[in-house]
Amino acid sequence: MIAKIYSAALRGVEAIEVAVEVSAREAEGANAGRMNIVGLPDAAVRESGERVTTAILASAMDYTYGVHTVNLAPADLKKEGPSFDLPIALAMLACKQGEELSLANDLVIVGELALDGSLRPIKGALSIALGAKAAGRRRLLLPAANAREAAVVSGLEVYGLSSLYEAWQFITGAQSREPEARSRFPRSQSWGSYPDFDEVKGQQNVKRALEIAAAGGHNILMAGPPGTGKSMLAKRMPSIMPEMTEQEAIETTQIHSVAKLLDAREGLVMERPFRAPHHTISDVGLLGGGTNPGPGEISLAHHGVLFLDELPEYRRSTVEVLRQPLEDGKVTISRAAGTYHFSSRFLLVCALNPCPCGFFGDPVRQCRCHPRQIESYRAKVSGPLLDRIDLHVEVPLIDYRQLSSETKQESSETIRERVMACRRLQEHRFSSQRDIRTNSEMTPKAMREFCKVGEDCASLLEQAMEQLHFSARAYDRILKVARTIADLDESIDLEAEHVLEAIQFRSLDRQLCFS
Repeated sequence: MIAKIYSAALRGVEAIEVAVEVSAREAEGANAGRMNIVGLPDAAVRESGERVTTAILASAMDYTYGVHTVNLAPADLKKEGPSFDLPIALAMLACKQGEELSLANDLVIVGELALDGSLRPIKGALSIALGAKAAGRRRLLLPAANAREAAVVSGLEVYGLSSLYEAWQFITGAQSREPEARSRFPRSQSWGSYPDFDEVKGQQNVKRALEIAAAGGHNILMAGPPGTGKSMLAKRMPSIMPEMTEQEAIETTQIHSVAKLLDAREGLVMERPFRAPHHTISDVGLLGGGTNPGPGEISLAHHGVLFLDELPEYRRSTVEVLRQPLEDGKVTISRAAGTYHFSSRFLLVCALNPCPCGFFGDPVRQCRCHPRQIESYRAKVSGPLLDRIDLHVEVPLIDYRQLSSETKQESSETIRERVMACRRLQEHRFSSQRDIRTNSEMTPKAMREFCKVGEDCASLLEQAMEQLHFSARAYDRILKVARTIADLDESIDLEAEHVLEAIQFRSLDRQLCFS
Protein backbone atom coordinates (compact mmCIF):
# COMPACT_ATOMS: atom_id res chain seq x y z
CA MET A 1 0.00 0.00 0.00
CA ILE A 2 1.07 3.59 -0.63
CA ALA A 3 0.05 6.45 1.67
CA LYS A 4 0.40 10.13 0.84
CA ILE A 5 0.46 13.11 3.21
CA TYR A 6 1.22 16.76 2.48
CA SER A 7 3.95 18.56 4.37
CA ALA A 8 6.21 21.56 3.71
CA ALA A 9 9.89 22.44 3.30
CA LEU A 10 11.48 25.79 4.04
CA ARG A 11 13.44 27.59 1.35
CA GLY A 12 14.77 30.70 2.97
CA VAL A 13 11.70 32.28 4.59
CA GLU A 14 9.31 30.73 2.08
CA ALA A 15 7.58 27.37 2.43
CA ILE A 16 7.13 24.95 -0.46
CA GLU A 17 4.62 22.11 -0.32
CA VAL A 18 6.11 18.63 -0.17
CA ALA A 19 4.24 15.37 -0.71
CA VAL A 20 5.36 12.62 1.69
CA GLU A 21 4.75 9.26 -0.04
CA VAL A 22 5.36 6.03 1.86
CA SER A 23 5.33 2.53 0.39
CA ALA A 24 5.50 -0.48 2.74
CA ARG A 25 6.06 -4.17 2.17
CA GLU A 26 6.66 -7.07 4.52
CA ALA A 27 10.17 -8.40 4.97
CA GLU A 28 12.05 -10.77 7.21
CA GLY A 29 15.62 -11.18 8.32
CA ALA A 30 18.17 -8.47 7.65
CA ASN A 31 15.73 -6.35 5.61
CA ALA A 32 13.14 -6.10 8.40
CA GLY A 33 12.87 -2.55 9.71
CA ARG A 34 14.80 -1.02 6.80
CA MET A 35 13.77 2.47 5.70
CA ASN A 36 14.88 4.19 2.50
CA ILE A 37 14.29 7.93 2.32
CA VAL A 38 14.67 9.53 -1.09
CA GLY A 39 14.08 13.02 -2.45
CA LEU A 40 17.28 14.92 -1.53
CA PRO A 41 17.05 14.52 2.27
CA ASP A 42 19.71 16.05 4.50
CA ALA A 43 21.21 14.25 7.52
CA ALA A 44 18.39 15.30 9.86
CA VAL A 45 15.78 13.88 7.48
CA ARG A 46 17.69 10.65 6.91
CA GLU A 47 17.92 10.12 10.67
CA SER A 48 14.14 10.43 11.03
CA GLY A 49 13.75 6.66 10.47
CA GLU A 50 15.11 5.88 13.92
CA ARG A 51 13.05 8.59 15.61
CA VAL A 52 9.85 7.57 13.81
CA THR A 53 9.98 3.84 14.54
CA THR A 54 10.90 4.39 18.20
CA ALA A 55 8.14 7.00 18.62
CA ILE A 56 5.53 4.66 17.09
CA LEU A 57 6.49 1.82 19.43
CA ALA A 58 6.62 4.17 22.45
CA SER A 59 3.08 5.31 21.58
CA ALA A 60 1.86 1.68 21.79
CA MET A 61 0.53 1.80 18.24
CA ASP A 62 0.24 -1.15 15.87
CA TYR A 63 3.44 -1.40 13.88
CA THR A 64 5.12 -4.23 11.96
CA TYR A 65 8.72 -4.19 10.89
CA GLY A 66 9.12 -4.26 7.14
CA VAL A 67 10.72 -2.32 4.29
CA HIS A 68 9.53 1.25 3.91
CA THR A 69 10.36 3.55 1.04
CA VAL A 70 9.76 7.22 1.76
CA ASN A 71 9.67 9.65 -1.16
CA LEU A 72 9.70 13.38 -0.55
CA ALA A 73 8.41 15.09 -3.68
CA PRO A 74 9.40 17.16 -5.56
CA ALA A 75 12.57 15.12 -5.67
CA ASP A 76 14.80 17.97 -6.90
CA LEU A 77 14.13 20.18 -3.83
CA LYS A 78 16.52 19.72 -0.93
CA LYS A 79 14.71 18.72 2.29
CA GLU A 80 16.15 19.90 5.59
CA GLY A 81 15.34 19.50 9.26
CA PRO A 82 13.26 17.13 11.40
CA SER A 83 9.82 18.57 10.57
CA PHE A 84 9.03 15.56 8.30
CA ASP A 85 9.02 13.14 11.27
CA LEU A 86 5.30 13.42 11.94
CA PRO A 87 4.00 13.06 8.35
CA ILE A 88 6.35 10.11 7.75
CA ALA A 89 5.13 8.38 10.93
CA LEU A 90 1.47 8.94 10.06
CA ALA A 91 1.96 7.67 6.51
CA MET A 92 3.72 4.55 7.82
CA LEU A 93 0.83 3.85 10.21
CA ALA A 94 -1.66 4.34 7.37
CA CYS A 95 0.21 1.76 5.28
CA LYS A 96 0.26 -0.76 8.13
CA GLN A 97 -3.39 -0.39 9.10
CA GLY A 98 -4.73 0.05 5.58
CA GLU A 99 -6.34 3.40 6.36
CA GLU A 100 -7.47 5.68 3.56
CA LEU A 101 -6.63 9.10 4.98
CA SER A 102 -9.36 11.11 3.29
CA LEU A 103 -9.05 13.89 5.89
CA ALA A 104 -5.43 14.42 4.87
CA ASN A 105 -6.28 15.72 1.38
CA ASP A 106 -6.62 19.34 2.49
CA LEU A 107 -4.26 19.05 5.45
CA VAL A 108 -0.57 20.05 5.78
CA ILE A 109 1.30 18.22 8.55
CA VAL A 110 4.67 19.12 10.10
CA GLY A 111 6.34 18.20 13.37
CA GLU A 112 9.43 16.77 15.01
CA LEU A 113 9.01 13.59 17.05
CA ALA A 114 10.66 12.84 20.35
CA LEU A 115 11.46 9.20 21.11
CA ASP A 116 8.46 8.97 23.46
CA GLY A 117 6.07 10.06 20.70
CA SER A 118 5.61 13.65 21.87
CA LEU A 119 5.89 16.55 19.43
CA ARG A 120 8.64 19.12 19.60
CA PRO A 121 8.36 22.64 18.10
CA ILE A 122 9.72 23.37 14.65
CA LYS A 123 11.06 26.51 13.01
CA GLY A 124 9.26 28.52 10.34
CA ALA A 125 5.70 27.69 11.45
CA LEU A 126 4.34 31.03 10.21
CA SER A 127 5.97 30.58 6.80
CA ILE A 128 4.54 27.06 6.59
CA ALA A 129 1.06 28.36 7.46
CA LEU A 130 1.27 31.05 4.78
CA GLY A 131 2.53 28.47 2.28
CA ALA A 132 -0.29 26.06 3.15
CA LYS A 133 -2.88 28.76 2.55
CA ALA A 134 -1.24 29.76 -0.74
CA ALA A 135 -1.31 26.11 -1.86
CA GLY A 136 -5.07 25.95 -1.28
CA ARG A 137 -4.95 23.77 1.84
CA ARG A 138 -7.60 24.42 4.45
CA ARG A 139 -5.99 22.99 7.59
CA LEU A 140 -2.59 22.78 9.24
CA LEU A 141 -1.52 20.20 11.82
CA LEU A 142 1.63 21.00 13.83
CA PRO A 143 3.08 20.88 17.37
CA ALA A 144 1.08 22.72 20.03
CA ALA A 145 4.04 24.98 20.80
CA ASN A 146 3.81 26.46 17.28
CA ALA A 147 0.02 26.77 17.13
CA ARG A 148 -0.22 30.38 18.30
CA GLU A 149 2.37 31.51 15.77
CA ALA A 150 0.62 29.77 12.85
CA ALA A 151 -2.84 30.93 13.97
CA VAL A 152 -2.00 34.45 12.85
CA VAL A 153 -2.92 33.45 9.29
CA SER A 154 -6.59 34.01 8.51
CA GLY A 155 -8.58 31.51 6.43
CA LEU A 156 -6.59 28.53 7.73
CA GLU A 157 -7.63 26.13 10.48
CA VAL A 158 -4.65 25.45 12.75
CA TYR A 159 -4.54 22.43 15.04
CA GLY A 160 -1.82 22.23 17.66
CA LEU A 161 -1.24 18.70 19.01
CA SER A 162 1.14 17.31 21.57
CA SER A 163 1.79 13.72 20.47
CA LEU A 164 1.85 11.26 17.59
CA TYR A 165 -1.12 9.41 19.11
CA GLU A 166 -3.27 12.57 19.11
CA ALA A 167 -2.31 13.28 15.49
CA TRP A 168 -3.28 9.76 14.42
CA GLN A 169 -6.62 9.99 16.22
CA PHE A 170 -7.30 13.30 14.51
CA ILE A 171 -6.53 12.39 10.88
CA THR A 172 -8.43 9.10 11.10
CA GLY A 173 -11.49 10.91 12.45
CA ALA A 174 -11.48 8.99 15.73
CA GLN A 175 -11.25 12.20 17.70
CA SER A 176 -12.41 15.67 16.74
CA ARG A 177 -10.75 18.88 17.92
CA GLU A 178 -11.43 22.58 17.80
CA PRO A 179 -8.94 24.64 15.79
CA GLU A 180 -6.69 27.12 17.52
CA ALA A 181 -8.31 30.53 18.00
CA ARG A 182 -6.90 33.04 15.55
CA SER A 183 -4.23 35.27 17.06
CA ARG A 184 -5.52 38.82 16.88
CA PHE A 185 -3.25 41.69 16.03
CA PRO A 186 -3.25 44.10 19.01
CA ARG A 187 -4.56 47.58 18.32
CA SER A 188 -2.19 49.21 20.77
CA GLN A 189 1.41 48.28 21.41
CA SER A 190 3.73 48.83 24.36
CA TRP A 191 7.22 50.31 24.31
CA GLY A 192 7.89 49.44 27.94
CA SER A 193 10.90 47.23 27.17
CA TYR A 194 12.83 50.06 25.49
CA PRO A 195 14.95 52.58 27.43
CA ASP A 196 13.56 56.12 27.29
CA PHE A 197 15.03 59.31 25.88
CA ASP A 198 14.12 61.19 29.07
CA GLU A 199 17.16 59.51 30.64
CA VAL A 200 19.55 61.24 28.22
CA LYS A 201 20.97 64.60 29.36
CA GLY A 202 21.80 67.20 26.73
CA GLN A 203 22.67 66.23 23.12
CA GLN A 204 19.68 68.11 21.72
CA ASN A 205 21.16 68.24 18.20
CA VAL A 206 21.68 64.46 18.19
CA LYS A 207 18.16 63.84 19.48
CA ARG A 208 16.85 66.05 16.70
CA ALA A 209 18.78 64.00 14.11
CA LEU A 210 17.47 60.73 15.55
CA GLU A 211 13.92 62.08 15.42
CA ILE A 212 14.37 62.99 11.74
CA ALA A 213 15.83 59.53 11.07
CA ALA A 214 12.87 57.77 12.71
CA ALA A 215 10.33 60.03 11.01
CA GLY A 216 11.61 59.49 7.48
CA GLY A 217 13.32 56.10 7.77
CA HIS A 218 16.74 57.64 7.21
CA ASN A 219 20.04 55.94 8.05
CA ILE A 220 22.18 57.86 10.53
CA LEU A 221 25.83 57.94 11.62
CA MET A 222 26.98 59.46 14.93
CA ALA A 223 30.59 60.56 15.27
CA GLY A 224 32.26 61.71 18.45
CA PRO A 225 34.73 60.94 21.24
CA PRO A 226 34.25 57.98 23.60
CA GLY A 227 31.79 58.46 26.45
CA THR A 228 29.54 60.98 24.75
CA GLY A 229 26.52 58.66 24.71
CA LYS A 230 26.48 57.33 21.13
CA SER A 231 25.57 53.77 22.15
CA MET A 232 23.08 54.98 24.76
CA LEU A 233 21.28 57.10 22.18
CA ALA A 234 21.24 54.30 19.60
CA LYS A 235 19.66 51.84 22.05
CA ARG A 236 16.77 54.24 22.53
CA MET A 237 16.06 54.56 18.83
CA PRO A 238 13.28 51.89 18.72
CA SER A 239 11.40 53.76 21.47
CA ILE A 240 10.58 56.64 19.09
CA MET A 241 9.80 54.57 16.02
CA PRO A 242 6.13 54.07 15.05
CA GLU A 243 4.27 50.93 16.05
CA MET A 244 4.45 48.00 13.69
CA THR A 245 1.67 47.29 11.24
CA GLU A 246 0.24 43.77 11.00
CA GLN A 247 2.05 43.13 7.72
CA GLU A 248 5.36 44.32 9.18
CA ALA A 249 4.86 42.10 12.23
CA ILE A 250 4.17 39.06 10.03
CA GLU A 251 7.25 39.67 7.86
CA THR A 252 9.48 40.14 10.91
CA THR A 253 8.04 37.07 12.64
CA GLN A 254 8.71 34.92 9.57
CA ILE A 255 12.41 35.78 9.65
CA HIS A 256 12.78 35.28 13.40
CA SER A 257 10.88 32.00 13.25
CA VAL A 258 13.12 30.62 10.50
CA ALA A 259 16.16 31.68 12.56
CA LYS A 260 14.68 29.90 15.65
CA LEU A 261 14.67 33.14 17.64
CA LEU A 262 10.92 33.35 18.17
CA ASP A 263 9.33 32.94 21.58
CA ALA A 264 6.51 30.45 20.95
CA ARG A 265 4.35 32.10 23.63
CA GLU A 266 4.26 35.44 21.79
CA GLY A 267 2.91 34.40 18.39
CA LEU A 268 3.99 37.60 16.64
CA VAL A 269 7.04 39.81 17.00
CA MET A 270 5.40 43.06 18.08
CA GLU A 271 8.49 45.10 19.01
CA ARG A 272 10.76 46.50 16.36
CA PRO A 273 14.00 44.48 16.42
CA PHE A 274 17.22 46.05 17.66
CA ARG A 275 20.28 44.15 16.47
CA ALA A 276 23.80 45.17 17.51
CA PRO A 277 26.33 42.62 16.18
CA HIS A 278 29.93 42.73 17.42
CA HIS A 279 32.57 44.06 15.05
CA THR A 280 34.11 40.57 14.76
CA ILE A 281 31.05 39.33 12.85
CA SER A 282 31.66 37.55 9.53
CA ASP A 283 30.23 38.43 6.13
CA VAL A 284 27.82 35.48 6.37
CA GLY A 285 26.79 36.42 9.90
CA LEU A 286 25.86 39.93 8.76
CA LEU A 287 24.46 39.25 5.30
CA GLY A 288 23.14 35.70 5.73
CA GLY A 289 23.93 32.49 3.91
CA GLY A 290 25.81 29.40 5.05
CA THR A 291 25.54 25.76 4.00
CA ASN A 292 21.79 25.88 4.55
CA PRO A 293 21.21 29.57 3.76
CA GLY A 294 19.56 31.45 6.59
CA PRO A 295 18.99 35.09 7.51
CA GLY A 296 21.83 37.26 8.77
CA GLU A 297 21.77 40.20 11.17
CA ILE A 298 20.54 42.64 8.54
CA SER A 299 17.49 40.47 7.89
CA LEU A 300 16.89 39.90 11.61
CA ALA A 301 16.76 43.71 11.86
CA HIS A 302 13.98 43.86 9.23
CA HIS A 303 11.55 46.69 10.13
CA GLY A 304 13.81 47.56 13.05
CA VAL A 305 17.24 48.98 13.84
CA LEU A 306 20.69 47.64 12.95
CA PHE A 307 23.31 49.28 15.16
CA LEU A 308 26.97 49.07 14.18
CA ASP A 309 29.12 50.49 16.96
CA GLU A 310 32.75 51.44 16.23
CA LEU A 311 32.09 51.20 12.50
CA PRO A 312 35.75 51.36 11.35
CA GLU A 313 36.55 48.30 13.53
CA TYR A 314 34.44 46.07 11.26
CA ARG A 315 36.25 44.38 8.41
CA ARG A 316 35.81 46.52 5.34
CA SER A 317 34.60 43.58 3.24
CA THR A 318 31.95 42.88 5.88
CA VAL A 319 30.62 46.43 6.00
CA GLU A 320 30.61 46.79 2.23
CA VAL A 321 28.03 44.00 1.89
CA LEU A 322 25.52 46.48 3.32
CA ARG A 323 25.52 48.59 0.19
CA GLN A 324 23.15 46.50 -1.93
CA PRO A 325 20.63 45.73 0.88
CA LEU A 326 20.50 49.42 1.83
CA GLU A 327 19.43 50.23 -1.72
CA ASP A 328 17.14 47.27 -2.47
CA GLY A 329 15.68 46.40 0.93
CA LYS A 330 16.44 42.70 0.45
CA VAL A 331 19.30 40.22 0.38
CA THR A 332 19.74 37.82 -2.52
CA ILE A 333 21.93 34.77 -1.89
CA SER A 334 22.75 32.54 -4.85
CA ARG A 335 23.88 28.96 -4.37
CA ALA A 336 24.14 25.92 -6.63
CA ALA A 337 20.87 24.65 -5.12
CA GLY A 338 19.05 27.87 -5.97
CA THR A 339 18.52 31.52 -5.06
CA TYR A 340 17.28 32.67 -1.66
CA HIS A 341 15.71 36.04 -0.85
CA PHE A 342 15.59 37.62 2.61
CA SER A 343 13.90 40.94 3.31
CA SER A 344 16.12 43.56 4.96
CA ARG A 345 14.39 46.92 5.27
CA PHE A 346 16.07 48.25 8.36
CA LEU A 347 17.16 51.58 9.77
CA LEU A 348 20.96 51.67 9.99
CA VAL A 349 22.47 53.46 12.98
CA CYS A 350 26.27 53.67 13.07
CA ALA A 351 28.70 55.13 15.58
CA LEU A 352 32.40 55.85 15.29
CA ASN A 353 35.22 57.74 16.99
CA PRO A 354 37.08 60.50 15.14
CA CYS A 355 40.38 58.61 15.35
CA PRO A 356 41.83 55.39 16.85
CA CYS A 357 42.33 56.95 20.29
CA GLY A 358 39.05 58.83 20.01
CA PHE A 359 40.22 62.33 20.94
CA PHE A 360 40.97 64.02 17.62
CA GLY A 361 39.56 67.54 17.78
CA ASP A 362 38.84 67.28 21.51
CA PRO A 363 39.34 70.70 23.14
CA VAL A 364 40.58 69.16 26.42
CA ARG A 365 42.18 65.77 25.81
CA GLN A 366 45.07 65.51 23.40
CA CYS A 367 44.99 63.14 20.42
CA ARG A 368 48.05 60.87 20.28
CA CYS A 369 47.41 59.42 16.84
CA HIS A 370 49.77 59.96 13.93
CA PRO A 371 48.15 61.69 10.91
CA ARG A 372 48.65 58.51 8.87
CA GLN A 373 46.85 56.50 11.55
CA ILE A 374 43.92 58.89 11.44
CA GLU A 375 43.81 58.78 7.65
CA SER A 376 43.95 54.97 7.62
CA TYR A 377 41.27 54.77 10.31
CA ARG A 378 38.87 57.00 8.40
CA ALA A 379 39.57 55.25 5.11
CA LYS A 380 38.03 52.08 6.53
CA VAL A 381 34.62 53.69 5.95
CA SER A 382 34.21 53.97 2.19
CA GLY A 383 32.66 56.89 0.35
CA PRO A 384 29.97 54.74 -1.31
CA LEU A 385 28.81 53.55 2.12
CA LEU A 386 28.76 57.09 3.54
CA ASP A 387 26.70 58.17 0.54
CA ARG A 388 24.01 55.70 1.61
CA ILE A 389 23.80 57.15 5.13
CA ASP A 390 21.47 60.14 5.06
CA LEU A 391 22.36 61.85 8.34
CA HIS A 392 25.84 62.48 9.75
CA VAL A 393 25.78 64.06 13.20
CA GLU A 394 28.56 64.98 15.60
CA VAL A 395 28.15 63.93 19.24
CA PRO A 396 30.11 66.34 21.44
CA LEU A 397 31.22 65.90 25.03
CA ILE A 398 28.71 66.96 27.68
CA ASP A 399 29.84 69.41 30.37
CA TYR A 400 29.15 69.10 34.08
CA ARG A 401 26.32 71.63 34.02
CA GLN A 402 24.32 69.53 31.56
CA LEU A 403 25.03 66.26 33.38
CA SER A 404 24.00 67.62 36.77
CA SER A 405 20.95 69.49 35.48
CA GLU A 406 17.61 68.51 37.00
CA THR A 407 15.70 69.79 33.97
CA LYS A 408 13.24 67.19 32.77
CA GLN A 409 14.18 65.83 29.37
CA GLU A 410 11.72 65.15 26.58
CA SER A 411 10.34 61.60 26.76
CA SER A 412 10.32 59.02 23.99
CA GLU A 413 6.53 59.11 23.95
CA THR A 414 6.47 62.83 23.13
CA ILE A 415 9.03 62.42 20.36
CA ARG A 416 7.21 59.35 19.03
CA GLU A 417 3.95 61.27 18.69
CA ARG A 418 5.66 63.73 16.34
CA VAL A 419 7.28 60.85 14.45
CA MET A 420 3.96 59.05 13.99
CA ALA A 421 2.26 62.26 12.82
CA CYS A 422 5.03 62.62 10.23
CA ARG A 423 4.63 58.99 9.17
CA ARG A 424 0.90 59.51 8.68
CA LEU A 425 1.64 62.39 6.31
CA GLN A 426 3.94 60.11 4.31
CA GLU A 427 1.38 57.31 4.31
CA HIS A 428 -1.16 59.68 2.78
CA ARG A 429 1.37 61.10 0.31
CA PHE A 430 2.52 57.72 -0.97
CA SER A 431 -0.86 55.99 -0.88
CA SER A 432 -0.83 55.69 -4.67
CA GLN A 433 2.86 54.80 -4.87
CA ARG A 434 4.00 51.21 -5.00
CA ASP A 435 6.71 50.05 -2.58
CA ILE A 436 7.19 53.53 -1.06
CA ARG A 437 6.28 54.01 2.57
CA THR A 438 8.74 56.62 3.83
CA ASN A 439 10.61 59.59 2.42
CA SER A 440 13.88 57.67 2.40
CA GLU A 441 12.40 55.18 -0.11
CA MET A 442 11.37 57.78 -2.68
CA THR A 443 12.26 57.02 -6.29
CA PRO A 444 13.61 59.73 -8.63
CA LYS A 445 10.11 60.08 -10.09
CA ALA A 446 8.58 60.54 -6.65
CA MET A 447 11.25 63.06 -5.72
CA ARG A 448 10.44 65.18 -8.75
CA GLU A 449 6.85 65.28 -7.60
CA PHE A 450 7.24 65.75 -3.84
CA CYS A 451 10.62 67.46 -3.43
CA LYS A 452 10.21 70.52 -5.63
CA VAL A 453 12.46 73.40 -4.59
CA GLY A 454 12.15 77.12 -5.15
CA GLU A 455 14.86 79.47 -6.40
CA ASP A 456 16.31 80.06 -2.92
CA CYS A 457 16.58 76.34 -2.17
CA ALA A 458 18.02 75.62 -5.62
CA SER A 459 20.70 78.27 -5.07
CA LEU A 460 21.66 76.74 -1.71
CA LEU A 461 21.89 73.27 -3.21
CA GLU A 462 24.01 74.53 -6.09
CA GLN A 463 26.48 76.16 -3.70
CA ALA A 464 26.63 73.02 -1.58
CA MET A 465 27.29 70.80 -4.58
CA GLU A 466 30.07 73.05 -5.88
CA GLN A 467 31.81 73.94 -2.63
CA LEU A 468 31.40 70.70 -0.67
CA HIS A 469 31.71 68.36 -3.66
CA PHE A 470 28.64 66.30 -2.86
CA SER A 471 27.89 63.28 -5.03
CA ALA A 472 24.65 62.84 -6.95
CA ARG A 473 23.51 60.29 -4.36
CA ALA A 474 24.26 62.75 -1.54
CA TYR A 475 22.18 65.37 -3.38
CA ASP A 476 19.21 62.99 -3.41
CA ARG A 477 19.69 62.21 0.27
CA ILE A 478 19.68 65.90 1.15
CA LEU A 479 16.36 66.40 -0.62
CA LYS A 480 14.81 63.37 1.08
CA VAL A 481 15.95 64.54 4.51
CA ALA A 482 14.72 68.06 3.77
CA ARG A 483 11.32 66.59 2.86
CA THR A 484 11.18 64.85 6.25
CA ILE A 485 12.18 68.02 8.10
CA ALA A 486 9.43 69.90 6.26
CA ASP A 487 6.93 67.18 7.23
CA LEU A 488 7.92 67.51 10.89
CA ASP A 489 7.25 71.23 10.54
CA GLU A 490 3.94 70.42 8.80
CA SER A 491 5.10 72.41 5.79
CA ILE A 492 3.85 71.55 2.32
CA ASP A 493 6.77 73.21 0.54
CA LEU A 494 10.50 72.79 1.05
CA GLU A 495 11.84 76.00 2.58
CA ALA A 496 15.41 77.25 2.75
CA GLU A 497 15.75 76.36 6.46
CA HIS A 498 14.75 72.75 5.72
CA VAL A 499 17.41 72.42 3.03
CA LEU A 500 20.07 74.12 5.19
CA GLU A 501 19.42 71.75 8.09
CA ALA A 502 19.61 68.75 5.75
CA ILE A 503 22.93 70.02 4.32
CA GLN A 504 24.49 70.43 7.76
CA PHE A 505 23.74 66.75 8.40
CA ARG A 506 26.32 65.78 5.73
CA SER A 507 29.38 66.55 7.87
CA LEU A 508 31.30 63.39 6.95
CA ASP A 509 31.14 64.27 3.27
CA ARG A 510 33.15 67.35 4.16
CA GLN A 511 36.37 65.31 4.42
CA LEU A 512 35.34 63.74 7.73
CA CYS A 513 35.78 66.92 9.76
CA PHE A 514 34.96 66.04 13.34
CA SER A 515 36.47 69.05 15.04
